[in-house]
Amino acid sequence: MGSFNTVKIFSGSQSEYLAKDIARYYGKELGGYTLRKFSDGELSPSFEESIRGCDVFLIQSTFPPADNLMELLLMVDAARRASAHYVTVVIPYFGYARQDRKDKPRVAIAAKVVANLLTAVGVDRVMTIDLHAGQIQGFLDLPVDHLEGTSIFVPYIKSLKLKNLLIASPDVGGAARARNFAKFLNADMILCDKHRKRANEIASMQVIGDVEGMDVVLVDDLIDTGGTLCKAAEIIMEKGASSVRAISTHAIMSGKAHENIANSVLQELIVTDTIPLKQQNEKIRVLSVAEIFAKAIGRIRDHESISSLFINNQ
Repeated sequence: MGSFNTVKIFSGSQSEYLAKDIARYYGKELGGYTLRKFSDGELSPSFEESIRGCDVFLIQSTFPPADNLMELLLMVDAARRASAHYVTVVIPYFGYARQDRKDKPRVAIAAKVVANLLTAVGVDRVMTIDLHAGQIQGFLDLPVDHLEGTSIFVPYIKSLKLKNLLIASPDVGGAARARNFAKFLNADMILCDKHRKRANEIASMQVIGDVEGMDVVLVDDLIDTGGTLCKAAEIIMEKGASSVRAISTHAIMSGKAHENIANSVLQELIVTDTIPLKQQNEKIRVLSVAEIFAKAIGRIRDHESISSLFINNQ
């Protein structure tokens, strides 16, 4: 095997539910870690065991509130100062990724700010899944392992044995992602074209392509309020589809999202556990990303290729 450094896996306070499963699949216990808070809310993380010379993996999604990101940054700093050999941050859901460019004047590019912060605290490597925009990898001047949800979703969709499978993108921006799914499932693809008046509100939508008699699967990287997916599903059913489902890697599920999904024409919404669901919903099926992250950690430890985890290489 050669001389490998000891691997230690730690979880931030908000991703422990997932980190425990990742550590279990990897075959290790989570390392000892404590997050103390001052009475005003200031965060003070500390590792409860030596990490000197270790390859440290810190697991924390950076969904709001900003404390989650701040905790991760402080964890990295603590690991650096405790002489960790190599620090990889595992960010199943990379927050602020929707702000990846200037889409109007005088706005921030938050994804770049987050990338700068990770670099500034001394991260060696970033591991994530289904970034909202692939170019965010280029915001980081360090290795990024960008895992793909297709390897989790495609086997599930195949198991449903849908007769007339058709893949759909709820907006033009997600066309490449949907085309990827369509390729692996040997299915055709259609597009929904939406026009927004303001954030989280859709003014109009049309379906580009024929859905008559088809079992449609909408593909998106994240679901926030669910407005777009539910509207797309409604229009697809009105156009004569047999059934409609949706896939979404990151279940942000804010506002009235649970209500929207429960009352929608969707047969089911298939998501992963990168973000914990705040409530149960019988229409939502959760598939776990724990195993794919555990395998990726093993590949990094052994200096092996990660691409073998992608479905087109399986």
